[in-house]
Amino acid sequence: MEKRTLGIILTLMGIVGLILAGVNFLTEKGNTYNIKQILTFGILGAVFFFAGIRLIQNTKDKAT
Repeated sequence: MEKRTLGIILTLMGIVGLILAGVNFLTEKGNTYNIKQILTFGILGAVFFFAGIRLIQNTKDKAT
């Protein structure tokens, strides 16, 4: 159950990271995008999201 909870937390963190990357991409300051923030949030968000999904999928519940 702990692994599944960690997977849910990682997935939620990934979703937040991807949303932040999207918001930073859509809101421009002047005519320049903050590429470093977009890439950082996007890459970390994707890693957390897919790691969380994979952890949830691979965790098997045992009846006690």
